[in-house]
Amino acid sequence: MNALIKFLKRPIASSLLAIAVGFAVAAVVLASAGYDPGKSFAALFSGAFGKPKYVANVFIKATPILLTGVGVAFAFQTGLFNIGAEGQYIFGTILSTLVGVTCNFPAPIQIPLVVLAGVVGGAALGAFIGFLKAKFGIHEVITSIMTNWIMLYLCNFVVMSDAFHKPNSTSALPVNPSSFTTILHEWKMSDEGMAALGNIPWLREMMLKTDFNAGFFIAVLVAIGAGILLSRTKLGYELRAVGYNKDAARFSGISVDRSIVLCMLISGAVCGLAGALNITGIAPHTITLLAAQEGYGFNGLSVAFIAGCSAVGCIPSSLLFAGLIYGGSSVQQVMGAPSEIINIMIGTIVFFIALPGITPKIADAIERRRANRAEAGKNVPVTEKEA
Repeated sequence: MNALIKFLKRPIASSLLAIAVGFAVAAVVLASAGYDPGKSFAALFSGAFGKPKYVANVFIKATPILLTGVGVAFAFQTGLFNIGAEGQYIFGTILSTLVGVTCNFPAPIQIPLVVLAGVVGGAALGAFIGFLKAKFGIHEVITSIMTNWIMLYLCNFVVMSDAFHKPNSTSALPVNPSSFTTILHEWKMSDEGMAALGNIPWLREMMLKTDFNAGFFIAVLVAIGAGILLSRTKLGYELRAVGYNKDAARFSGISVDRSIVLCMLISGAVCGLAGALNITGIAPHTITLLAAQEGYGFNGLSVAFIAGCSAVGCIPSSLLFAGLIYGGSSVQQVMGAPSEIINIMIGTIVFFIALPGITPKIADAIERRRANRAEAGKNVPVTEKEA
């Protein structure tokens, strides 16, 4: 019992409880709609992890939401709410596309250049939001929501511009092939590559049937680096101190305004990196006309909260989220159940994650109940105990 109480007081307990409740709610919805929950969940996990190409696609889908999740979590740890991850992601895709189309250097130069363009775009937009917060006290939620829409329409403007529009399409020109971060892009399509992959069926399926790229591995390194920066460095301490108490931080000599701008700059840079890696890693390697937000930034928000706003915790959280999204289509194909049930599950998980301190309160209730029982046992008269 003591081990259970200690576990419930840990941050991970809230996430696990929320996930369990999410699956339970989805099971109730499935059963009430006439679908077998067990078979539906089997179809879900089979659709996400049943084949090598499914696993590869889960990693591909997890990459942008992992990075936007890390960006949101980084800002939240320092007392800021970066709901503008979507706009920073879009701006990253725009600048990466512009640089990738206009430049055509060898890959060792081209790839860092294109990726850096996306990072700079996200960082500039994040720093601008931070500057408005620090200089004029404008809340970052308001400015970041506005920049989301500004970036959407800027993307459409670039797509339809004469210089970058691809004829007879709703997309811009694709970046040059030297920009691609797809793993072994040229080799795997060669006769030598096809022959070598033919001896390893699972690797052949993963490499040839998907756009498997280096993005997820880069995202994992960024998540670990962000966690180390926040928890093990002087800069991270200063940023967190500003988030906990601005007045105390200012009194101790920390520049609050600088910390706010720097925090949003780093957060935006990570979100811009997500956009850059999508352009370099996934076909059609360009931006397209947007009728609505793509949702990567908002999904990253959910990933961050499921992870308890831990940068490293965003890694398993993003894989869970991507698996639910990708595997959700299998529930519809195999069982005929609407894929919206997966959205209900995700919404329930995020809802229970948002309830502050639910598992610690459960642990406290268990402790009080045990204490009351122990107290009641002490108050029982000796004669009654003997009887």
